[in-house]
Amino acid sequence: MKRYADFVARLRVPSGFLLAAAFAWFARPSIGSLLLGLPISILGLALRAWAAGHLMKDQHLATGGPYRYIRNPLYLGTLIVAAGLAVACRSWGLAVLFGAVFTLIYLPVIMLEEQHLRKLFPNYAEYAGRVPSLIPFRAPLRGGPAFSWGNYRKNREYQALIGFLIGTILLFIKVVITQPS
Repeated sequence: MKRYADFVARLRVPSGFLLAAAFAWFARPSIGSLLLGLPISILGLALRAWAAGHLMKDQHLATGGPYRYIRNPLYLGTLIVAAGLAVACRSWGLAVLFGAVFTLIYLPVIMLEEQHLRKLFPNYAEYAGRVPSLIPFRAPLRGGPAFSWGNYRKNREYQALIGFLIGTILLFIKVVITQPS
């Protein structure tokens, strides 16, 4: 499994370009689908932003903010963004593609990252035993460091927002182009 995870970890960025192309080509949005899907995606972006503001990669184990509830809020946020975009696009095919990429690429990458964190932080095993991976079903941990806009910028989370805005503009353009006169 580690070999597979190592292999697919290198596919994350290229798969993102493939998803962007599929998104641009197969999206068939309507005003109604945008009004329904985009708020879902915005919730995912907000979760990602909240997580990025608490993350100091390889320096400290993130246990504040959303990391009190789940170990992988950035990935859950990505999944929520993708779900909202699939709704906004009115495309079951894109929803299946997003789900397949998440399952085949992101889940193994999560496993690799957790192995790395176990080596880096001696208290990670205890943290992982108390905090679920992706679905919050236990009481959250207490405390943790405060949100930091500096961490948000350092983790370049603004790139997710920029990508979302570009995608949203594309969807609105497609709505305008496909509406009958």
